[in-house]
Amino acid sequence: MALTKVTGTEQPSDRREQLLSIATRLIASRGYSATTVRDIADEAGILSGSLYHHFSSKEAILQEILSVFMDRLLTRFEEIAAEGGEPRDVLDRLIEHAFHTIEVDSATVALYQNESSFLSTQPGFEFVSAKSSRIERIWLGAIEDGQRAGVFRETIDAGVAYRFIRDSVWSTVRWFRPGGRHTAASVTQHFLDLIHFGLLAR
Repeated sequence: MALTKVTGTEQPSDRREQLLSIATRLIASRGYSATTVRDIADEAGILSGSLYHHFSSKEAILQEILSVFMDRLLTRFEEIAAEGGEPRDVLDRLIEHAFHTIEVDSATVALYQNESSFLSTQPGFEFVSAKSSRIERIWLGAIEDGQRAGVFRETIDAGVAYRFIRDSVWSTVRWFRPGGRHTAASVTQHFLDLIHFGLLAR
């Protein structure tokens, strides 16, 4: 495998971002426990000790990856909720952005899907559960608003509906490959068609 070289002409911020990108890709494919600081350094073409000029530990690398990812995700979901509109449209836009995130940042999404349940119980990663709860409230709010408005069926448990939608959407990172037959837009359309109209022919 060709190494992703980090050269001396790069700025510290560029080098840091490059190391984060490499770490994200390796952890997403190998798992956090199986990925070592040396693995990340080797892929970057630097000595392990040089990596500690940028990060204090492997844990610090993962904290930054997930914190930045979740902050961006939460911010956009909050913006969508604040923009308002019909509950169905709000939920559609939340779903659309989730698929867009998978398309543009699949490695981080895969990392989050693989590691978040375990890491949310570890010291220093409390923010994972906290931000996940805030995201859940936004999505639940859209579903419950739709139920109150008579757009979504009241007989459906909102929490169960949220979990079905959440797990269906984010798990597509395991098979949706950007650049393939489908785009985020086409996958979104298929999913929304299924949500709105079901699978049975009319």
